Amino acid sequence: MTVARAVSVPEPGGPEVLRVLDREVREPGPGEIRIAVRAAAVNPTDIGLRGAGVAGQEPPWVPGMDAAGVVESVGEGVTRLAPGDEVMAAVLPRRAEGGAQAALVVVPEASAVPVPDGASLLEAATLPMNGLTARLGLELLGLEPGSTLAVSGGAGLLASYVIVLAKARGLRVIADAKADDEALVRGFGADEVVPRSDGGFAGAVRAAAPDGADALYDTALLGGDGLGAVRDGGGMVVVRGWDGENPAERGIEVHPVRVATVMERTDWLEELRALASNGRIPLRVAGEYPPEQAAEAHRVMDAGGLRGRAVIVF
Repeated sequence: MTVARAVSVPEPGGPEVLRVLDREVREPGPGEIRIAVRAAAVNPTDIGLRGAGVAGQEPPWVPGMDAAGVVESVGEGVTRLAPGDEVMAAVLPRRAEGGAQAALVVVPEASAVPVPDGASLLEAATLPMNGLTARLGLELLGLEPGSTLAVSGGAGLLASYVIVLAKARGLRVIADAKADDEALVRGFGADEVVPRSDGGFAGAVRAAAPDGADALYDTALLGGDGLGAVRDGGGMVVVRGWDGENPAERGIEVHPVRVATVMERTDWLEELRALASNGRIPLRVAGEYPPEQAAEAHRVMDAGGLRGRAVIVF
């Protein structure tokens, strides 16, 4: 086996527990590729893994769901990608061999596509997991063109992908933003931008859509506080699970997004790649950190308010 560096979580805890270790990385099997990772994004899911570990698996654990780099080798039956290709990939960190924050990772070929045209590897590393999350949520809602979608946390990275994909499907988008971010959110394609305020999201959306939005994509973790923005019988997508709070209020259907179920949707990754290649999806890097400074990358992610993603650079 080959030995490569990885960011590791030796025990649950705060950012200070993170360590860089050398670990063995196996050869790719049938239908798999091995990627020499140049960049791996830090996401809220990594904060959760660091804090709680991975049930049923012994530490150390390796976080990370987004990687971009160069295909180093391929397994039997791989035909779409070849050594030397620059790719971005969605990676499952809750598997035995861990996630994307490592210098070498093995993933199914189906979970990787070429990087968007004109994008750096750092920029490409911000797209796969959040893009798939956005795509899955819209799929679950199944809205028809002309429907109204409210998006909370409009200036955030996930929300920016949701807005672009929603507009590509002919939806009317109402998103919230602070005054300083209004132009940014309009730039993503939002038809209307309402003020962001504590506890005022539902009322602001209702001012723009008196009958309520047909659905809400809740990237800001409003939970039950966001239901007031949705019409009777509408839908709501949540990205951190759902505790059952007001589960059937006015017939609203709540859709938890479980992105692990779509990590091999190559067609969706290709759609995301195409939208980023033509400039429709903005790829935003909020900071670059070597593996040895992963703790600082986790701190800035955990603090919130980023307009992009911190990226671990190998």
